[in-house]
Amino acid sequence: MSDGKQTQASSPQGRALGGRRQQNPRFMRGMMGGAPAEKAKDFKGTMKRMTLYLRPHAVKLMLILVFALLGTVFTIVGPKIMGQVTTKLFDGLLSKYVSVFVKQPMPSIDFIFIGRTILILIGLYALSSLFTYIQQYQMAGISQKIVYALRSDVSKKLARLPLKFFDSRAHGDIMSRVTNDIDTISTTLQQSLTQVITSVFTIIGVLIMMLTISPLLTLITLVTLPLSFFATMKIAKMSQKNFAAQQKHLGQLNGHVEEMFTGHKIVKAFGHEKKSITEFNRINDRLYKASWKAQFVSGIIMPMMNFINNLGYVLICVVGGILAAQKALNLGDIQAFIQYSRRFTMPIAQTANIANILQSTIACAERVFEILDEEEEIPDRPDALVIRKPRGDVRFDKVRFGYKDDNILMENMNMDVKQGQMIAIVGPTGAGKTTLVNLLMRFYEIQGGKITVDGIDIRDLRRGQMRTMFGMVLQDTWLFNGTIKENIAYGRPDASERQIIQAAKTAHADHFIRALPDGYDTELTEEASNISQGEKQLLTIARAILSDPSILILDEATSSVDTRTEVYIQKAMAVLMKGRTSFVIAHRLSTIRDAEMILVMNNGSIIEMGNHDELLARGGFYADLYNSQFTGAYVQDSVAG
Repeated sequence: MSDGKQTQASSPQGRALGGRRQQNPRFMRGMMGGAPAEKAKDFKGTMKRMTLYLRPHAVKLMLILVFALLGTVFTIVGPKIMGQVTTKLFDGLLSKYVSVFVKQPMPSIDFIFIGRTILILIGLYALSSLFTYIQQYQMAGISQKIVYALRSDVSKKLARLPLKFFDSRAHGDIMSRVTNDIDTISTTLQQSLTQVITSVFTIIGVLIMMLTISPLLTLITLVTLPLSFFATMKIAKMSQKNFAAQQKHLGQLNGHVEEMFTGHKIVKAFGHEKKSITEFNRINDRLYKASWKAQFVSGIIMPMMNFINNLGYVLICVVGGILAAQKALNLGDIQAFIQYSRRFTMPIAQTANIANILQSTIACAERVFEILDEEEEIPDRPDALVIRKPRGDVRFDKVRFGYKDDNILMENMNMDVKQGQMIAIVGPTGAGKTTLVNLLMRFYEIQGGKITVDGIDIRDLRRGQMRTMFGMVLQDTWLFNGTIKENIAYGRPDASERQIIQAAKTAHADHFIRALPDGYDTELTEEASNISQGEKQLLTIARAILSDPSILILDEATSSVDTRTEVYIQKAMAVLMKGRTSFVIAHRLSTIRDAEMILVMNNGSIIEMGNHDELLARGGFYADLYNSQFTGAYVQDSVAG
């Protein structure tokens, strides 16, 4: 299995437009010239599945559309009304100027009309802001509910997935799907979806208003658009390869930093600090050059767009001036049209970018749906049994198993274990020791034969209850962020404090727990780094003792602890195994001499079976393993002497 350290950074395309970003030139450069978004394999199918999550909120979504339409309409009519005020003021001032030359009484400017119009404008903009706020507020609520449902579905799904799913995938990839990908969906729903609605309405509304003012000026505005898009796409295409190089070198840099930080002790021990810094500088230099090129090329986009748009404004002003001189247009209409033309290009660019964001978001949704589509554990039968008082008899009867149907690892495996027996499982790495335990706990389904507990096929038992019969103490200890008390009681949440302390005493853990500043209320940090490896192991043994299982699975875990702690662990494990059926995955054969039965495994099969003396007498595979360990220890002692 992977160590789960893989991470996936969200790309710039995975974040939606919002707030001040819309008018930020640097953001526009990233928008138009960034690395291409990840594309979905089945856009239509994934989009259809996303609509299933949107469907329960159909009424609210319709209201959001209405609010978006009203908010956009009130904003769009503003320049037209403001143009009327400009025309009124201009006509009034012009009349006054003319009356001075002809020596006639000066006409008064209609300030009542102007004041009333300004109040109307303020009201329209206030209503527009109100509708926009309601729209965004409602969409935020809907997006959070959708993401809540999606996260809930994924969480429930992960609980139903078999162990093989987690064994075959990197933990970092699963985490990325559950966190980064769902966050991207949330951001897109909350920001980009409402923005694309507003942008579309703005484009349509502004186009209509421009046509009502002057079809000729509208044509001039539309003619400059293809030129703007052609220049933008040309530059964006040039910058894409530089952004791809930037992402590549950034990934290399992150990998190098993580590698050096996680192994900093080894780096220092071998004196490779300078080598590490040199490698960092080399990658960092490549990243700098690629980033500079990417930003330089994409940085041309905004100046180019402004230049082309300004050419359009010049044409509009020239033609508009001619039309005003011919009395075909009022001055206020020209002012309004210039405002509309400036508002016309931005929503088009936003819509194009949101299409890119949507592509990336659907790809994220597709990755989440891949988890939801995974094959689940075979569900319990409706008449599944429960063993109320398990004894701990275990039997493998002609078991056949392979991780893939065409690659069988175990064939015709037989084993009969009685209550209270200690069964040791030995063999080289990859022999199938852990696989046998996984089959026993029904983490994997067998292809043939059957495994029984107390004479009942484990496939006929309720899976959750069956697993409570097992207690596990593994070589890789697992403790979570919480108090020591909570960690010990993990398998039995209803345990009293007295029972928790008694379990710790039995596991020889009480003495070190009480030495900690907060005793049993001490908070364990991430990966329990504030206690030693041996102390972690004693806590897992205390947890197993408290859960009082009928069958134990022990992966000997004393190789990385000091001699004194090893003695404590061995004593605690001896107490834990007393009267219980125990399966011990043994690494040091000297610790399993007293086992009632030793299973010697190789290539997924049991090749020898018997007690220690019987297997030594045979002089087979076990004898070779045992003697090699003994000889190795003897040689080491001789060299040390």
